[in-house]
Amino acid sequence: MNPVLRSSLAWMLIANLFAPVDTFDHWIQAQVQAGRHPALEPLMRGASGIGRPTIVLGSLFVAALVTGGPGLATARTVLLALAPTNLVVEGLKRATQRARPDGRTQRKNASFPSSHAANAFALAVSLTVFRPRWRIPCLLLAALVAWSRVYLNRHFISDIVVGAAIGVGFGLWAAYWSAGVGRRWIGSGLAPRAAEEPPRT
Repeated sequence: MNPVLRSSLAWMLIANLFAPVDTFDHWIQAQVQAGRHPALEPLMRGASGIGRPTIVLGSLFVAALVTGGPGLATARTVLLALAPTNLVVEGLKRATQRARPDGRTQRKNASFPSSHAANAFALAVSLTVFRPRWRIPCLLLAALVAWSRVYLNRHFISDIVVGAAIGVGFGLWAAYWSAGVGRRWIGSGLAPRAAEEPPRT
């Protein structure tokens, strides 16, 4: 079979397989946009702003300065989760080139998957694997950040679901790697106590 024809058939098959997802995405989009309320706009815009890389990285920097060694070890773990998360997300954005719900089409800023959702969940999970008391608040905040992107018509529901899954996966990997075989790297240059496994509180 001609390679071009084979490739075309493959893409047609993929499109047919994901057609129900796309239909569901647009149905959710219509319901959410029809139900937007002025009172929720500040909350959703604020939540969306939390997911910006400058906010995330700036918060990590401040935490490391304020808490010293433990904060730096935590920041390294979070960065370890965020780096592969963003590599995968950006690769998928360029591969899929999905238009955003509001109609914008930019290859480097495509809709699928949501980087806000991916970063929010990577951060929440990597921070809370060994800190159960933080888990529910952090995960709820991550979910709010992700949902705000649907509410503000910047992403479809499947964008945030896949983004969240990517973030959770790399967040778990970073936390367990840092507490295991990567502990020496995480604690490099820090006081012995700061290099220990995060406390289970």
